[in-house]
Amino acid sequence: MAKSIMIQGTMSNVGKSLLVAGLCRVLKQDGFKVAPFKSQNMALNSFITEEGLEMGRAQVMQAEACGIKPSVHMNPILLKPTTDVGSQVIVNGEVIGNMKAVDYFKYKKSLIPEIMKAYQKLEEEYDIIVIEGAGSPAEINLKSEDIVNMGMAKLVNAPVLLVGDIDRGGVFAQLIGTIMLLEEDEKARVKASIINKFRGDKSILQPGLDMLEELSGKAVAGVIPYVYLDIDDEDSLSTRLQNKNEIGLVDIAIIKLPRISNFTDFNPLEQMEGVSVRYVTNVSELKDADMIILPGTKSTMQDLAWLRQNGLEAAIKQKAAKGKVIMGICGGYQMLGEKLMDPYHVEASGEMEGIGLLPTKTTFEEQKVRTRVTGNIDNLTGDMEMLSGITITGYEIHMGTTIVNNQNGTSFCTLVDTNQTIENKKTDGYVSNNIFGTYVHGIFDSESFVEAIIKVLFKQKGLDMNQVKSMDIAAHKQAQYDSLADTVRSNLNMDFIYKILEEGA
Repeated sequence: MAKSIMIQGTMSNVGKSLLVAGLCRVLKQDGFKVAPFKSQNMALNSFITEEGLEMGRAQVMQAEACGIKPSVHMNPILLKPTTDVGSQVIVNGEVIGNMKAVDYFKYKKSLIPEIMKAYQKLEEEYDIIVIEGAGSPAEINLKSEDIVNMGMAKLVNAPVLLVGDIDRGGVFAQLIGTIMLLEEDEKARVKASIINKFRGDKSILQPGLDMLEELSGKAVAGVIPYVYLDIDDEDSLSTRLQNKNEIGLVDIAIIKLPRISNFTDFNPLEQMEGVSVRYVTNVSELKDADMIILPGTKSTMQDLAWLRQNGLEAAIKQKAAKGKVIMGICGGYQMLGEKLMDPYHVEASGEMEGIGLLPTKTTFEEQKVRTRVTGNIDNLTGDMEMLSGITITGYEIHMGTTIVNNQNGTSFCTLVDTNQTIENKKTDGYVSNNIFGTYVHGIFDSESFVEAIIKVLFKQKGLDMNQVKSMDIAAHKQAQYDSLADTVRSNLNMDFIYKILEEGA
């Protein structure tokens, strides 16, 4: 049977996901077969597995750190917020429907058998499972129905490491207060605390560590420094979305929609020399961007209304008329069309005019498209000619079906659904001069596509295209995971961690 250890936090965004990934990488380096697990994840960043099932992006990142393929067994429940008080509920990669928070709170304990089936599948394959909690185990209004923090730890008898974020202040109160609010059996399950995101001289921190150990009765297993790594972040708390980089040789503006999803699509762009990537929320921030990207969203119609109300729609149209490159992915692609129709009340119901930059119409369907794809970009002309023939891979997650009203332009690419047993080619997206859209998430993970789109922007500005250097995205990712593991190994008492793993809860 696999050994387990669980990382819980004093609150959201203390760095649980990255710490799990770092610990997974260390254990992998030490020769263990290790897998991540999070019983319930709430995020708009999701991924489609080889089986065509949907799971949280954080566990995909952690699986990459383990050197294994992502599986929905690593994240059996995914909640994708649709409103402030409701979410789409996905179990074992399949949508079971939308629920209000109060209804899901009453329902979620019925999912424990599904959680345990998923966990037991991992137990059969791996030596160690590193479990991630969510939010805080001390949310006293939620504890009775908990399935993701101490509730999960009890289900599998996992020892717990409690993480606090010193960068946001109040870390000693976070850790001691959290432990004080736990039941006695839960306190016993916490084996140590970890302070994360530390900047400065650890010797100055030592008196606080001594008092923390004395007051909490728990050892401090490590102090992890603040690290700057290019690793996929879990949710909209990501500092990437506050990115206001200085303008580079070419400047890419990504519209930070209120319900933005899968923003990790764009991480590879940030690694290109001479390229600035900025997330913008208003017209003044847009400035004179060379390329504007409309990303995915959980609520296309509502976010289009927001875009229209704050003046960004008009600004995007003006930039398009000046020849700036405009790209839409998934919901962003749908927005670029002429009309959005929602006859089944999937989103806001009714009909809505699109931005009108592409001759397409989208109808929201009750069935979600959920598949991995591979293929090639079609033979394009004009500004986009350099993209022609490039091989791309990625995945689709959308509720809409988009049709083209005329053929003044061309389809963007020709794809094969890799989840289908019979090869079934299809066209995707649309290109009209400097404007294009696609349903393919993960397209920027293709190095050749990233280089080509940057070369398009360099050419438009009359810059030397030799300044666009090739990059190996996969190798870069692996180097980042190794760097994370080096940080964790150097600052976490690994002998103590192995003792906890051996002794259990």
